[in-house]
Amino acid sequence: MHNPFFVTYFVIIPLLSAFLISIIGKYVKHRYVEMVASISCFLLLVFSLQGLNILRKASDSVLVYKLGGWALPFGICMVFDGLAGFMLFTVNLIAFLICLYSINYMEKYTDKPKFFTLFFLMLTGMNGLIITGDLFNLFVFLEVASISSYALVAFGTEAEELEASFKYAIMGSVASCFIFLGIALLYGFASTLNMADMANVLSTKPSNWLIPFVSVLFLMGFGLKAALVPFHGWLPDAHSSAPASISAMLSGVLIKTLGLYALMRIFFNVLGVSGIYLSALMFLGALSIIVALVLAVVQWDIKRLLAYSTISQIGYIVLGIGLGTPLGILGGLFHLFNHSTSKSLLFLNAGAVDYSINTRDLREMSGLKQKMPVTANTNLIGSVAISGIPPFHGFFSKLIIVLACIQRGFIGYALAAVIGSLLTLSAVMKMQRYAFLGELKEQYKNIKEVPFLMKFSMSCLAIICIVGGILLLPNLKFFLDSAVNVILEGRDYGRLVMEASIR
Repeated sequence: MHNPFFVTYFVIIPLLSAFLISIIGKYVKHRYVEMVASISCFLLLVFSLQGLNILRKASDSVLVYKLGGWALPFGICMVFDGLAGFMLFTVNLIAFLICLYSINYMEKYTDKPKFFTLFFLMLTGMNGLIITGDLFNLFVFLEVASISSYALVAFGTEAEELEASFKYAIMGSVASCFIFLGIALLYGFASTLNMADMANVLSTKPSNWLIPFVSVLFLMGFGLKAALVPFHGWLPDAHSSAPASISAMLSGVLIKTLGLYALMRIFFNVLGVSGIYLSALMFLGALSIIVALVLAVVQWDIKRLLAYSTISQIGYIVLGIGLGTPLGILGGLFHLFNHSTSKSLLFLNAGAVDYSINTRDLREMSGLKQKMPVTANTNLIGSVAISGIPPFHGFFSKLIIVLACIQRGFIGYALAAVIGSLLTLSAVMKMQRYAFLGELKEQYKNIKEVPFLMKFSMSCLAIICIVGGILLLPNLKFFLDSAVNVILEGRDYGRLVMEASIR
């Protein structure tokens, strides 16, 4: 029997770190801020690995921590299961590497303590949303993460960044209104906010009008947070204007946590999905893959190109999840992890280029590989991985999604996924062609490779892109299988959580 109290560390550590950093940054040297940030992120990664170890020993385990000892459904609870463990590891792995990268990268900005305070508040919101067991706290943590990210997008305070942040805040607020209205209607019908209890109520007391209406509200709200086409308008500006380390966090894990994870948890484990909602997810996924990549190919700003590419890769994940089959969900979740690592790497590469030559316009670059070999080589690895070229990890997740589409008889969706991979390759290799290859321009003769910690983070992510396919090996596949099982359990989630709460 494992003590479930460790689940609370995922909220306590980043929240405490945010307050500590704001105080330390005001009175003490900045190197102590960097020390606290690095140690906190490392501890979160360690506890994520501890959680995965628990899942490995008992793949069907559910840990429930009841705040204040109140019995469910009356008290607030935190739930750790396969899906939560998978997401916590993904989020905190990326956060740790980006935290290290930011120690050097954020030197070009004015106030590093404020940056790390907002960074940890955003991390608190993401971790809290993943482990919360009730819908109201899900909304609270979603807002904590969202508001922190609005401020981080505007962190440079230039006109472009402020405009992008304002657009992001407006669209995010619209999404939050849809989500809050859906939660309020469910609460009025089920008389509970606990997700496990609500799943039990909805399975015994069906409603012909409420579930379809609330499902549409959640699809619009979380679709906006995930930037699915046609809800994607805010993302290219927000992700291209933010500091590179925040662009990596937004594209790598934030939109997946606030959008995709919440959508999966509520649709599958609380509301219960039917064929029409799965069809809608598949259609929106395929639409996102093609539309976003067509827009990505014509971009010259590195970060805008990568931002449009993010929308298309979210489409792959949603297409896989929308198939609703074990193989499709496995492919979708594996691609979620793979995209988190490869896209974070590409945004960190873009930040390294901007850090060295102070421009994001590909037309002004050439031959940078001569001066920045680590950045160039890791960028090549990230580009081929996200495009689905074997033997990199992105190949395996995209192949699984294509095979799952064929298995269900959706040849058109399989074809869209294959075409999407070709378009992805043409889009991301544009960065290699114009930034790193060719003759080095005269004005860049004296530039140098980025500092050690930036190179270290990029190299770690590149290694994951190379060896990530081993997660499909039988001894490591529990990492994905336990998450897939949670989604396939559907509303049985309610019974499992209630049983775990009384052990």
